[in-house]
Amino acid sequence: MDIISLDICFALAYRLKFGSTAALFDAPYVTLFWFMNAAWFLILLLNKPYNFSRLTFTIQNLLVGLAKLVGLHIALVSVFWVFTKGGFDYSREQLALTYVLFLCAGSLWRSVVLILLKVYRAMGYNTRRFVVVGYGPLSRSIQTFYQMYPEIGFKFYGYFDKMNAENATALRGDYSYLKEFITRNEIDCVYCCLPYIETEQLRDVMNFSEEASYQVKLIVDFKGFLTKGVTVEYHDVQPVISLSTHYLDDLQVNVFKRAFDIAFSASVLAAGAPFFLIIALITKLSSKGPAFYSQERIGKWGKPFRIYKFRSMYPDAERGGPALSSGDNDDRITPWGQFMRKTRLDEFPQFYNVLKGDMSVVGPRPERQYFINQIVEKSPEYKYLLMVKPGITSIGQIKFGYAENVEQMVQRLWYDLEYLQNVSLSTDVWLIVQTVRVMVQGRGK
Repeated sequence: MDIISLDICFALAYRLKFGSTAALFDAPYVTLFWFMNAAWFLILLLNKPYNFSRLTFTIQNLLVGLAKLVGLHIALVSVFWVFTKGGFDYSREQLALTYVLFLCAGSLWRSVVLILLKVYRAMGYNTRRFVVVGYGPLSRSIQTFYQMYPEIGFKFYGYFDKMNAENATALRGDYSYLKEFITRNEIDCVYCCLPYIETEQLRDVMNFSEEASYQVKLIVDFKGFLTKGVTVEYHDVQPVISLSTHYLDDLQVNVFKRAFDIAFSASVLAAGAPFFLIIALITKLSSKGPAFYSQERIGKWGKPFRIYKFRSMYPDAERGGPALSSGDNDDRITPWGQFMRKTRLDEFPQFYNVLKGDMSVVGPRPERQYFINQIVEKSPEYKYLLMVKPGITSIGQIKFGYAENVEQMVQRLWYDLEYLQNVSLSTDVWLIVQTVRVMVQGRGK
């Protein structure tokens, strides 16, 4: 497809430049035409750019890969141009137009193929079969992941572990039945959870993989060691995993992110002031109570602060004690409040918190101490969120939304923990764009 696209774009650019393709296969352009084809084949042989796993087969990786290939191709053609400049004269405009058209064509067909393939896999075709060896919370997370993303095309065939009274109903079988099951069902991948599987059993699974032709993947519990980066170092032939916990030593986090927060929040408050006055007025007139609402939340390093929002609930909403919203069925939320929550309009006063330094534009959502205590009991990893400033928006807010109970707060926690591994200005900008999309579509939960 790339070769076809390249040739068509070359001919189309030639026609647009010279008005006809009658002389396309005459010297000197026929030489350039064949060199461009040969150069693309050479790049493919050296780079093998079409090798993607199902998890890395994303539009971002495809387009970045295409841009790299085109860059290499331009370099080779430039060298060819220099060596043939004495005898041939080519049009710069024609070449530039060729690459512009080729980038568009290559991006288009990659996007179409990606969408069609994901839809095809989500329908249950072109799937890879997998089992999980070792049963526990970590192994269940793998099954949940592939259930959430059926477009990846992995089909779950069961858990295997030592049988006991607690896990018997959840298992497909024990270790003695594993090899027979893999062979009969033509399993493609076996996930081994290291916290639950013995070394001898792991070695047996790996040795059998050569005979039954399946992949073996190891699942290691790193949730207690979340870091900004995990690297593998080699001490001679011994691999050593290096864990870094210095989130805040990064100049980009300490300086650039704060500068962006100040500039962005000041711009929003200044440009949106008339709009915010209208929201405050509607909030005040649509139900009894003040236009604004404040509440104590826990910020960076466990420091409490007052968060500000447009009021979306009736004033006596928590007369019975701290309680989370139950979503659309929560009668404590005003009709106008429902609209604000779906469009995230109630969050705008928090830009004042950002200016004060209590919050960041992007970061994990701040919670009350009452709920933090309950979350930590179920998932101690929450303490990592206190290492950065809380934010107005986050990965958890975009992908999950408001939590209705502590269990959902724990589920959202894992989305927000992803952010700690990718704290950067570019990530913040991307999340802001996604938040705007949620607001425009009015699909906030």
